[in-house]
Amino acid sequence: MADQADELRKMMSGPVQYQQRVIAVTSGKGGVGKTNVAINLGIALGRYNKKVIVMDADLGLANVNVILGKIPEFNLFHVMKGLKKMRDIVINTNYGIRFIAGASGFSQLANLSEESRNNLVNGLEELNDADIIIIDTGAGVSNNVLSFVLAADEVVIVTTPEPTAITDAYGIIKAISSEATSPDLKLIINRVKSVTEARKVSERVVNIASQFLNMKVNNLGFVFEDEIVSQAVIRQLPFMELDPKSRAAMCLDHLAQRLLKITDKEFKEPKGLKGFFKNIAAFYAE
Repeated sequence: MADQADELRKMMSGPVQYQQRVIAVTSGKGGVGKTNVAINLGIALGRYNKKVIVMDADLGLANVNVILGKIPEFNLFHVMKGLKKMRDIVINTNYGIRFIAGASGFSQLANLSEESRNNLVNGLEELNDADIIIIDTGAGVSNNVLSFVLAADEVVIVTTPEPTAITDAYGIIKAISSEATSPDLKLIINRVKSVTEARKVSERVVNIASQFLNMKVNNLGFVFEDEIVSQAVIRQLPFMELDPKSRAAMCLDHLAQRLLKITDKEFKEPKGLKGFFKNIAAFYAE
């Protein structure tokens, strides 16, 4: 694994046009609306003149394309196998973002061959025209998920007010704390019924992480429970597109504004995609 890491570092040592922000969106458990948040957050950021690419990094159950109503002919599998270039699989949408379909069926990123890793990293160099890359990870605390989370510039953790979701959100924060010293963690409470409920849940997660893990988690905000979300999923449309004035859409717009208003003092210099995969290589080299 160390040899593979060295090769990746050599490959990614060349010049880059400019540094992107790489934001990993993750959750401790499935079913909390993580992928919906990732896609619609990307659309919201795109409406502020940011070039956004959403990458489906769930190697087991990729579903970004389902919510976007697209049937991709090619995905990350074809890049890893050297059958396609990354630029061949980037898919345009009518919503102001582009996306990359996930490679369903890869059980472990660590088990990829050296050739597959090299193909993936080389392909990612073709995405330098994006301002923001949103990585929609799988749910849980597997090595696959942690590798993407720990490599990103920022990590957005999505949870709901349900006790099991809160417990699992704490679980992924704990897993991150065991691998990283000062990660940039942000929290989104999804499907809340009121501002008060959102505040109580966020305070609980933030305080527990601080008290028991000595980890700083920033409360990014919340998304209201909204029937437009389920309607959008059925119609295979982003809810930002189906009803931009819905409560859920307005929440995502607010979250995008908060992300974009982060000052230089609050936000570390982004590593970009090359740095992102350098960190993945380092994760598996340890």
